[in-house]
Amino acid sequence: MTNTTPILKARPVATIAVDALLIAAACAIPAASHLLGLPLYKANPMLALLLAGIWLGRDWRNGLALALLLPLASSLLSGMPQGGKAVCIIAELTTVSALFGWLGAAKKIPTLPAILTAILCGKTVYYALKALILAPSTLIGTEWWIQALTIVLWGGLFTLLSEEMPVAFRQRSGERFR
Repeated sequence: MTNTTPILKARPVATIAVDALLIAAACAIPAASHLLGLPLYKANPMLALLLAGIWLGRDWRNGLALALLLPLASSLLSGMPQGGKAVCIIAELTTVSALFGWLGAAKKIPTLPAILTAILCGKTVYYALKALILAPSTLIGTEWWIQALTIVLWGGLFTLLSEEMPVAFRQRSGERFR
């Protein structure tokens, strides 16, 4: 019988190392944005890093830890995102991870509709909190079409990678993310 445990799940040290790299990337994005003179935040990099952590760890619960740590570490080390916005992002990413885990694992919803639903619900939580915490005049900072594009891009890429994942990363046939 072959070992079908996902590589990172089988090695907690590897999961911690990958998470540390993802957190370091989250902290480096504001500096890279300033250095390049590009508004990288518009590409929703925290969501991309969260999805990378869920995908590599093959466990949405790892995403819950990253949902807290990515914005928190970036805020503490780089100053971005600032206070209230960091809270909104933490709530958004936590919603994405928890809802994806529930839809995928408990409800057996296919990956694409599960991740897109989770991301859209996460965005709803983000904007609801942002309206309560921050000034409503700054509610939407990124154009809607860019947000829609990043949702489809990150959700589609996550789904494609999940479906086309090398055999070494797959769980037993029929099983989904846990």
